[in-house]
Amino acid sequence: MKRLWHSPLALLLVNGALLGLTPPLGKVAGENGIPPAVWSFVISFGAGAVLLCALAARGGGVQLDAHRLRYFLVVAAVSFAGPNMLMFLAVPHLGAGFTGIMFTLTPVNTLILSLLLGVRRPNLLGAAGIVIGFMGAVIVATTRGEVGRPAEMFWIGVGLLTPLCLAAGNIYRTMDWPGDTGPIELAVGSHLAAAGMLLIGTFLTGEIGAFERLADFPFLVIGQVVAAATMYAFFFRLQAVGGPVYLSQIGYIGAAVGLLSGILFLGERYAALTWIGAAVLAVGVLVTTKAQNQAG
Repeated sequence: MKRLWHSPLALLLVNGALLGLTPPLGKVAGENGIPPAVWSFVISFGAGAVLLCALAARGGGVQLDAHRLRYFLVVAAVSFAGPNMLMFLAVPHLGAGFTGIMFTLTPVNTLILSLLLGVRRPNLLGAAGIVIGFMGAVIVATTRGEVGRPAEMFWIGVGLLTPLCLAAGNIYRTMDWPGDTGPIELAVGSHLAAAGMLLIGTFLTGEIGAFERLADFPFLVIGQVVAAATMYAFFFRLQAVGGPVYLSQIGYIGAAVGLLSGILFLGERYAALTWIGAAVLAVGVLVTTKAQNQAG
């Protein structure tokens, strides 16, 4: 465990694999009548509560001041509540695997935002990777989801907003990281803030009664909570040791896991053009990664 905590690559693999489980689990939840806001609440409240208990067991807690409160609220909205809602809204229309492919745009979006905000200086190789990744995304988008179930462009647009939100969150967390604050404390505060936002949302939309559905699927809920709590135990640590662009590469691993899960366990099928687009995206991944390593 100690070696994992100090290894950026190991942290990347763990986070990416657990991220890839989120779209398939969310699709199953949606097919059983659990609304996106309720399932997003399960993730944030479950992860926040489990990590809070772990923090308390070690004699720690969550400190609040103006800076931390701002950080918790912004991260909650941009990194957790917003992207999860968008993802779970899109999954029924795009499929778990296709939605997972959207994660591969997170590193490219993160690099673009880091260039625009001066977090990272541009170079020719990085620009080439961005162009290649964008071409792959366009190819994937034109296939419009599963074979025989073409999605409306509106839902593809919703799916594309997810990696944009995640990229913005990656940059913000680095730029506004509260000093002398550990990764577990940040995960707890941000997730509980997201849970509060989502709970208010269910009241406003009249979906509060849907929480009763959770009792009918205890193993699904437990599986999602365990996956989310484990992922976010290491998520902020990866941010600290790897930086925003390196962390964003969990999207590649998450896309692979989500795509394979959708095919193997949910019976999804995708056209050859989808796989070609995914391969082009993978090339963009390699190029942007090499560019990052050269810049570092």
